[in-house]
Amino acid sequence: MNRSWKWRAFKIALLGAAALALFGFLVMSLWNWLAPAVFGGRTITIWQALGILILSKILFGGFHGGHGGSGHWKRRMRARWERMTPEEREKFRHTMAARCGGKEMEEGPARAANAE
Repeated sequence: MNRSWKWRAFKIALLGAAALALFGFLVMSLWNWLAPAVFGGRTITIWQALGILILSKILFGGFHGGHGGSGHWKRRMRARWERMTPEEREKFRHTMAARCGGKEMEEGPARAANAE
């Protein structure tokens, strides 16, 4: 049992290192392709590309895995929807339809719950 756990941990670590190297290589390649041509930047190494990835993580909070904040957003939106009057809901639907290419929006969570 102990040996299989170590083997699994080794495979996960190896896969993580490969993914990190791949992301670093992609950032390096894109940077070296675009930066010199667009604004006369210098080429970077893979280590600098990994540094850019870490910096972007710190500055922008990206690379979220799983469903971390989506539950909070859904709860806030549902509470907001339930506080809206029918006129406000209709206005919201039309506004979102205009933003999303003019298609009619699906019925909101509160109206769908009331219909049941």
